[in-house]
Amino acid sequence: MTERQDKILRSIIEEYAEVASPVGSQLLSKIFKVSSATIRSEMAELERLGFIKHPHTSSGRIPTDKGYRLYVNSALEDGQSASSGAERALTARIGEGGLPERAIRNTVDTLVELTQNLGLATIGPQLYMSGLSNLFGQPEFIDTQQVKEVAVLLDNLEPWLREVSPNKPLSVYIGKENPIGRNSGCSLIISRFRSPFSEKSYIGVLGPTRQSYKDVMGLVENAGQMLEEALQV
Repeated sequence: MTERQDKILRSIIEEYAEVASPVGSQLLSKIFKVSSATIRSEMAELERLGFIKHPHTSSGRIPTDKGYRLYVNSALEDGQSASSGAERALTARIGEGGLPERAIRNTVDTLVELTQNLGLATIGPQLYMSGLSNLFGQPEFIDTQQVKEVAVLLDNLEPWLREVSPNKPLSVYIGKENPIGRNSGCSLIISRFRSPFSEKSYIGVLGPTRQSYKDVMGLVENAGQMLEEALQV
Protein backbone atom coordinates (compact mmCIF):
# COMPACT_ATOMS: atom_id res chain seq x y z
CA MET A 1 0.00 0.00 0.00
CA THR A 2 1.31 3.44 -0.91
CA GLU A 3 1.34 6.39 1.47
CA ARG A 4 -1.49 8.05 -0.44
CA GLN A 5 -3.59 4.88 -0.38
CA ASP A 6 -3.08 4.67 3.37
CA LYS A 7 -4.24 8.27 3.78
CA ILE A 8 -7.26 7.64 1.56
CA LEU A 9 -8.21 4.60 3.62
CA ARG A 10 -7.96 6.65 6.82
CA SER A 11 -10.14 9.35 5.30
CA ILE A 12 -12.77 6.83 4.20
CA ILE A 13 -12.88 5.31 7.70
CA GLU A 14 -13.11 8.69 9.44
CA GLU A 15 -15.66 10.18 7.02
CA TYR A 16 -17.82 7.05 7.15
CA ALA A 17 -17.82 7.20 10.96
CA GLU A 18 -19.21 10.73 10.74
CA VAL A 19 -21.80 10.49 7.97
CA ALA A 20 -22.83 6.79 8.06
CA SER A 21 -23.00 6.64 4.26
CA PRO A 22 -20.51 5.39 1.64
CA VAL A 23 -17.69 7.80 0.83
CA GLY A 24 -17.37 8.86 -2.82
CA SER A 25 -14.46 9.90 -4.99
CA GLN A 26 -15.68 13.49 -5.41
CA LEU A 27 -15.40 14.23 -1.69
CA LEU A 28 -11.97 12.62 -1.48
CA SER A 29 -10.74 14.46 -4.57
CA LYS A 30 -11.45 17.74 -2.76
CA ILE A 31 -9.65 16.56 0.37
CA PHE A 32 -6.56 15.34 -1.52
CA LYS A 33 -6.69 17.95 -4.31
CA VAL A 34 -6.39 15.41 -7.11
CA SER A 35 -8.84 14.34 -9.80
CA SER A 36 -11.79 12.05 -9.10
CA ALA A 37 -10.31 9.63 -11.65
CA THR A 38 -7.11 9.40 -9.60
CA ILE A 39 -9.10 8.75 -6.45
CA ARG A 40 -11.21 6.08 -8.18
CA SER A 41 -8.04 4.32 -9.30
CA GLU A 42 -6.64 4.35 -5.76
CA MET A 43 -9.96 3.16 -4.34
CA ALA A 44 -10.05 0.31 -6.84
CA GLU A 45 -6.66 -0.85 -5.57
CA LEU A 46 -7.75 -0.58 -1.92
CA GLU A 47 -10.81 -2.63 -2.81
CA ARG A 48 -8.65 -5.23 -4.58
CA LEU A 49 -6.53 -5.47 -1.42
CA GLY A 50 -9.67 -6.02 0.69
CA PHE A 51 -9.54 -2.84 2.78
CA ILE A 52 -12.75 -1.27 1.43
CA LYS A 53 -15.85 -2.53 -0.35
CA HIS A 54 -18.44 -1.21 -2.76
CA PRO A 55 -22.07 -1.45 -1.58
CA HIS A 56 -24.45 -2.35 -4.40
CA THR A 57 -26.69 0.67 -3.81
CA SER A 58 -23.96 3.34 -3.91
CA SER A 59 -20.98 4.45 -5.95
CA GLY A 60 -19.08 5.18 -2.73
CA ARG A 61 -16.99 2.85 -0.62
CA ILE A 62 -17.10 1.69 3.01
CA PRO A 63 -14.36 0.07 5.11
CA THR A 64 -14.11 -3.68 5.63
CA ASP A 65 -13.10 -5.35 8.90
CA LYS A 66 -9.63 -5.73 7.39
CA GLY A 67 -9.47 -2.00 6.72
CA TYR A 68 -10.59 -1.19 10.27
CA ARG A 69 -7.99 -3.60 11.67
CA LEU A 70 -5.17 -1.84 9.83
CA TYR A 71 -6.45 1.51 11.10
CA VAL A 72 -6.81 0.30 14.71
CA ASN A 73 -3.38 -1.35 14.74
CA SER A 74 -1.86 1.94 13.63
CA ALA A 75 -3.75 3.78 16.37
CA LEU A 76 -2.56 1.28 18.98
CA GLU A 77 1.05 1.82 17.88
CA ASP A 78 0.70 5.60 17.95
CA GLY A 79 -1.07 5.63 21.31
CA GLN A 80 -4.33 7.42 21.99
CA SER A 81 -5.73 9.76 24.59
CA ALA A 82 -9.08 11.25 25.42
CA SER A 83 -9.74 14.97 25.08
CA SER A 84 -9.25 17.12 28.19
CA GLY A 85 -13.01 17.67 28.43
CA ALA A 86 -13.70 13.95 28.33
CA GLU A 87 -11.02 13.32 30.95
CA ARG A 88 -12.61 15.89 33.25
CA ALA A 89 -16.03 14.28 32.79
CA LEU A 90 -14.64 10.83 33.63
CA THR A 91 -12.74 12.12 36.67
CA ALA A 92 -15.80 13.93 38.02
CA ARG A 93 -18.13 10.95 37.65
CA ILE A 94 -15.64 8.50 39.15
CA GLY A 95 -15.19 10.85 42.11
CA GLU A 96 -18.94 10.89 42.72
CA GLY A 97 -19.00 7.13 43.07
CA GLY A 98 -18.07 6.48 46.68
CA LEU A 99 -18.49 2.72 46.73
CA PRO A 100 -16.50 0.80 44.06
CA GLU A 101 -19.67 -0.52 42.40
CA ARG A 102 -21.12 2.99 42.09
CA ALA A 103 -17.84 4.37 40.72
CA ILE A 104 -17.77 1.69 38.03
CA ARG A 105 -21.42 2.26 37.10
CA ASN A 106 -20.88 6.01 36.91
CA THR A 107 -17.91 5.52 34.63
CA VAL A 108 -19.89 3.25 32.30
CA ASP A 109 -22.72 5.78 32.17
CA THR A 110 -20.21 8.51 31.28
CA LEU A 111 -18.77 6.39 28.46
CA VAL A 112 -22.31 5.96 27.14
CA GLU A 113 -22.81 9.73 27.09
CA LEU A 114 -19.44 10.44 25.50
CA THR A 115 -19.42 7.71 22.83
CA GLN A 116 -23.14 7.18 22.13
CA ASN A 117 -22.42 3.45 22.25
CA LEU A 118 -23.51 0.76 24.66
CA GLY A 119 -21.31 0.85 27.78
CA LEU A 120 -20.44 -2.18 29.89
CA ALA A 121 -18.32 -3.30 32.83
CA THR A 122 -17.82 -6.40 34.94
CA ILE A 123 -18.72 -5.95 38.60
CA GLY A 124 -17.90 -9.20 40.32
CA PRO A 125 -19.73 -12.01 38.45
CA GLN A 126 -22.19 -9.54 36.96
CA LEU A 127 -22.07 -7.59 33.71
CA TYR A 128 -23.44 -4.06 34.02
CA MET A 129 -24.69 -2.57 30.74
CA SER A 130 -26.13 0.81 29.87
CA GLY A 131 -27.09 2.51 26.60
CA LEU A 132 -28.95 -0.21 24.70
CA SER A 133 -31.05 2.45 23.00
CA ASN A 134 -27.86 4.08 21.69
CA LEU A 135 -26.73 0.82 20.13
CA PHE A 136 -30.01 -0.16 18.53
CA GLY A 137 -30.63 3.40 17.42
CA GLN A 138 -27.72 3.19 14.98
CA PRO A 139 -28.68 2.86 11.28
CA GLU A 140 -26.78 -0.44 11.02
CA PHE A 141 -29.34 -2.17 13.22
CA ILE A 142 -32.62 -1.52 11.45
CA ASP A 143 -32.51 -5.11 10.18
CA THR A 144 -34.19 -7.63 12.51
CA GLN A 145 -31.65 -10.37 11.84
CA GLN A 146 -28.81 -8.00 12.67
CA VAL A 147 -30.47 -7.16 15.99
CA LYS A 148 -30.72 -10.88 16.78
CA GLU A 149 -27.00 -11.30 16.14
CA VAL A 150 -26.25 -8.44 18.54
CA ALA A 151 -28.52 -10.06 21.14
CA VAL A 152 -26.55 -13.32 20.84
CA LEU A 153 -23.35 -11.40 21.48
CA LEU A 154 -24.77 -9.62 24.53
CA ASP A 155 -26.23 -12.84 25.98
CA ASN A 156 -22.83 -14.51 25.87
CA LEU A 157 -20.51 -11.61 26.60
CA GLU A 158 -20.13 -12.01 30.38
CA PRO A 159 -19.26 -15.74 30.33
CA TRP A 160 -16.91 -15.13 27.39
CA LEU A 161 -15.06 -12.38 29.26
CA ARG A 162 -14.77 -14.63 32.31
CA GLU A 163 -13.46 -17.56 30.27
CA VAL A 164 -11.09 -15.76 27.92
CA SER A 165 -9.91 -12.98 30.28
CA PRO A 166 -8.25 -10.74 27.64
CA ASN A 167 -4.84 -9.85 29.02
CA LYS A 168 -4.05 -6.56 27.26
CA PRO A 169 -4.70 -3.18 28.88
CA LEU A 170 -6.80 -2.30 25.80
CA SER A 171 -8.39 -4.86 23.46
CA VAL A 172 -10.34 -4.18 20.26
CA TYR A 173 -12.46 -6.86 18.58
CA ILE A 174 -13.74 -5.74 15.18
CA GLY A 175 -16.76 -7.24 13.44
CA LYS A 176 -16.11 -10.88 12.60
CA GLU A 177 -13.16 -10.93 15.05
CA ASN A 178 -15.73 -11.15 17.84
CA PRO A 179 -15.72 -14.79 18.98
CA ILE A 180 -19.45 -14.52 19.68
CA GLY A 181 -21.92 -12.75 17.44
CA ARG A 182 -19.52 -12.79 14.49
CA ASN A 183 -22.22 -11.46 12.19
CA SER A 184 -23.38 -8.73 14.56
CA GLY A 185 -21.54 -5.93 12.74
CA CYS A 186 -20.23 -4.70 16.11
CA SER A 187 -16.88 -3.77 17.57
CA LEU A 188 -16.05 -4.39 21.22
CA ILE A 189 -13.47 -2.08 22.82
CA ILE A 190 -12.52 -3.01 26.39
CA SER A 191 -9.95 -1.98 28.97
CA ARG A 192 -8.72 -4.31 31.70
CA PHE A 193 -8.32 -2.87 35.21
CA ARG A 194 -7.90 -4.08 38.78
CA SER A 195 -10.83 -3.62 41.13
CA PRO A 196 -11.88 -4.87 44.57
CA PHE A 197 -13.93 -7.47 42.70
CA SER A 198 -11.21 -8.95 40.51
CA GLU A 199 -7.63 -8.58 39.29
CA LYS A 200 -9.16 -8.66 35.80
CA SER A 201 -12.17 -6.42 35.67
CA TYR A 202 -13.24 -4.93 32.35
CA ILE A 203 -14.88 -1.73 31.19
CA GLY A 204 -15.65 -0.71 27.63
CA VAL A 205 -18.15 -0.08 24.89
CA LEU A 206 -19.93 -2.03 22.19
CA GLY A 207 -20.94 -0.21 19.03
CA PRO A 208 -21.18 -0.63 15.27
CA THR A 209 -17.96 -1.25 13.36
CA ARG A 210 -18.52 2.26 12.00
CA GLN A 211 -17.22 4.43 14.81
CA SER A 212 -14.50 6.94 15.70
CA TYR A 213 -11.96 4.39 16.91
CA LYS A 214 -9.20 6.74 18.03
CA ASP A 215 -11.52 8.80 20.23
CA VAL A 216 -13.35 5.80 21.67
CA MET A 217 -10.16 3.81 22.30
CA GLY A 218 -8.69 6.78 24.16
CA LEU A 219 -11.80 7.14 26.31
CA VAL A 220 -11.98 3.45 27.18
CA GLU A 221 -8.29 3.16 28.01
CA ASN A 222 -8.44 6.28 30.21
CA ALA A 223 -11.57 4.99 31.94
CA GLY A 224 -9.79 1.78 32.94
CA GLN A 225 -6.70 3.61 34.17
CA MET A 226 -8.70 6.18 36.13
CA LEU A 227 -10.86 3.54 37.77
CA GLU A 228 -7.83 1.52 38.84
CA GLU A 229 -6.24 4.62 40.38
CA ALA A 230 -9.45 5.77 42.04
CA LEU A 231 -10.22 2.37 43.54
CA GLN A 232 -6.60 2.04 44.76
CA VAL A 233 -6.42 -1.70 44.44
